[in-house]
Amino acid sequence: MTSRFIDSRAWPCPTCDDVRVFVQPPCADGHTDAGGECPEWACADCGSAFVIGDAAVVADVLRMHLAA
Repeated sequence: MTSRFIDSRAWPCPTCDDVRVFVQPPCADGHTDAGGECPEWACADCGSAFVIGDAAVVADVLRMHLAA
């Protein structure tokens, strides 16, 4: 059985109204293919998702989601 490390960070979650653990699920958009970091993070408690990164990365993610 292979286990995959999922990165996590503690940030304030506006939905939970408290500091929560945010996890970075496996990237399906190819951000990590060249060793980069995926800008997508999700609250481990409520599932609220955030896109964190520079404007170019955010714009690429939004374009991909709109095109789907």
